[in-house]
Amino acid sequence: MDRRGYLLLVLHAHLPYVRHPEYDDFLEEDWLYEAITETYIPLIEMMDRFANEGVPFRLTMSVTPPLASMLRDGLLQERYLRHIHKLIELSAKEIDRTRWQPEFERLAHHYHQRFRAARAVFEDQYGRDITKAFKKFQDMGCLDIITCGATHGFFPNMEVVRNSVRAQVKLAKDHYEEVFGRSPQGIWLPECGYNPGDDKILKEFGFKYFFVDTHGILHGVPRPKYGVFAPVFCPSGVAAFGRDIESSKQVWSAIEGYPGDYEYREFYRDIGYDLEYDYIKPYIHADGIRVNTGIKYYRITGPTNHKEPYSLDRGREKAAEHAGNFMFNRERQVDYLNTRLGRKPMIVAPYDAELFGHWWYEGPQWLEFLIRKVVLNSNVVQLTTAGEYLKENPRNQVVTPSFSSWGYKGFSEVWLEGSNDWIYRHLHEASIRMQELARAYPGSSGVLERALKQAARELVLAESSDWAFIMKTGTVVEYAKKRTKDHILRFHKLYEDIKGNKIDERWLSDIESKDNIFPNIDYRIYA
Repeated sequence: MDRRGYLLLVLHAHLPYVRHPEYDDFLEEDWLYEAITETYIPLIEMMDRFANEGVPFRLTMSVTPPLASMLRDGLLQERYLRHIHKLIELSAKEIDRTRWQPEFERLAHHYHQRFRAARAVFEDQYGRDITKAFKKFQDMGCLDIITCGATHGFFPNMEVVRNSVRAQVKLAKDHYEEVFGRSPQGIWLPECGYNPGDDKILKEFGFKYFFVDTHGILHGVPRPKYGVFAPVFCPSGVAAFGRDIESSKQVWSAIEGYPGDYEYREFYRDIGYDLEYDYIKPYIHADGIRVNTGIKYYRITGPTNHKEPYSLDRGREKAAEHAGNFMFNRERQVDYLNTRLGRKPMIVAPYDAELFGHWWYEGPQWLEFLIRKVVLNSNVVQLTTAGEYLKENPRNQVVTPSFSSWGYKGFSEVWLEGSNDWIYRHLHEASIRMQELARAYPGSSGVLERALKQAARELVLAESSDWAFIMKTGTVVEYAKKRTKDHILRFHKLYEDIKGNKIDERWLSDIESKDNIFPNIDYRIYA
C-alpha cells in the first residue's frame, strides 16, 4: 500500500547512573526499579504481542549507556528482584484489605497480577537482563535502537572542551556495540542539545542521523525548504530530523494533551502516602521515608482534591479513543502537507519513554492502540524509522541546523543558569586535565592504567546533564550537587595521585566498586 506520509515514533529511554553499593537501600535507585516495572516491561510486553501476532510495527527507542549499564548490573538486578517481591507481597495484602471495597479490590488484583508478570518477564523470560529483549526486537528489524551521549552529557556546554564531546560519542558507540552487537546508526543528542560542528564528531564515529528540536531545523541555514517535515543533511553528511510540534503537544502536555484526561489514573495519589504508617512501613524506604509504591486507586477526576476511584475499563477506553484521535490528526496533517510539499511528509514524534506507564499509566495502552491502528487501518500514514526513511529518500537538502536544545525557551537555559552555572568551570578544568593525562601516559598498565580509566569514568559521570537539570527543577538538589562534587573531587585526587606517582590502591578499589560504569573505557580517547 502506497501511503502518503510517514510517522516516526521515538521513545527516549534514559535515567542517570545511580548505583550505591555502600548502602543497602538507596532512595534514588527506585527511579530505575519504577521505570522497569511501569515503563520498560510494559513496552517489552507490547512488542512481544506484536511479534507473536505478526504485526509489522516500527518503533525507534534510545537506550542510553547509563540506563543499559544499570539494566545489566548484577547488584541492581538483585535489588530490583527484592523490590518487586515486596510489591507482590504488598499487593497480596491489599487484596485482603480491600475485600469489602469492590472498586479497590479489583485494582488490587490488577496490581498483583502486573507485579507478578513483571517479575516473570524480568527473571524468567530474559534472565534479569531486559536489554536482551530490546536487542531481540532490533534483530527482528522492528525496533530501531539508538544511543546517546555516554552519560547524557550536554554537548553545547562543552564548546570549549570538544574533546569531551568526542569522548561522550566514542564511549557511547563502543558501549552500544558491546550491548547490542552492532554499530549504532543513530544517536539522541542529550537534551536535544545541538552545537553546530558536533555533527562532524558524529560523522567521525560512523553515525548516520540524529534528532533536534523544531527550531534547530527551522532556524537552520539555508532555510529548510520542507520545514521539519523532511530531514536535512548537515554539511558533514549526517542527517538531522526535527521534532513536529503538533504531534508532541497532544501527548506531552498534561493540560492540553491526553495524559491530563480526568478518566486516567492519578499519579499523585499512592498508598505509600495514603495508608497508615505502621501498615505501609515494611514497604517504604528503610529510613521510614514514605515513597510511591505504584499502587494507586484514584483517577485524575479534575482540578480538585476529592478524587474518584479509578476504572481500568474507562481508562483503557479513553486510551483507545485518544489513539484514534491522534491517528486521525496525523492523517489530516499528512494529507494537507502532502499536497503542499510535493513529497511525502515525515512526522517526527519524540517523547521521554518514562512518560509511558510511569507518569501516564495508560501510555503503553495508548501506544499499542496507535501502532495497531496505523499498521492495520491507515491508508495514509506509514510507520517508519530514520534509517528506513533515508534508504527510501537518499536525496535531502543540505542545511546547517542552528544551536538549540529542548526544554524551557529551547536554547540551553535549563542547563546553564543561576542554579547550576557553577559546575562548568570545574567540568571544563577536569576535561583539560584529563586530556593532559591521556597525552602524558599513552601506554600504561597495572594500577596506573586503572587510575587513568577511573579518572575518565569520574569525569564522564560528573558531566551528566541530569545533575544540572535537577538543580534547575529543584527536586533532589542536594543529591545532584553531591554527585557533581563527589565525581569532580575524586577526579582531582586521581589526577594528583597519578602526577605524583602516589596512587592509593585501596581507595582506588573502593571508588572502582562504586563508580563502575564502562569497565572497558579507553581513557586515550581524550588524547
